[in-house]
Amino acid sequence: QVQLVESGGGLVQAGGSLRLSCAASGRTFLYSMGWFRQAPGKEREFVATITVGGTTDYADSMKGRFTISRDNAKRMLYLQMNSLKPEDTAEYYCAARQFGASRAYTDYNSWGQGTQVTVSS
Repeated sequence: QVQLVESGGGLVQAGGSLRLSCAASGRTFLYSMGWFRQAPGKEREFVATITVGGTTDYADSMKGRFTISRDNAKRMLYLQMNSLKPEDTAEYYCAARQFGASRAYTDYNSWGQGTQVTVSS
């Protein structure tokens, strides 16, 4: 299991950008990693994942706006978010799992504490 700590959230106007970071400890080069988000009263939802080899997957509503990346040497995961919309407002979580990437949050057993992103209209 790995330990994860997110940072980079904040308040931004619609159309703006934010870059989230996730610092990991442990053997993260063995893990697929992902970003999920949860808005108040809603279920946690898939945002993007990246495999050990760098293969990425995005939720349809994030394609073209969000970019997931990782630096295995630094044990860092990133999410560059552009063209933000008010509906992107949520708590964003970094997650890791030891096997292939998955869109199901229930497949992940390592989670960060979350970082809040608020997009004003």
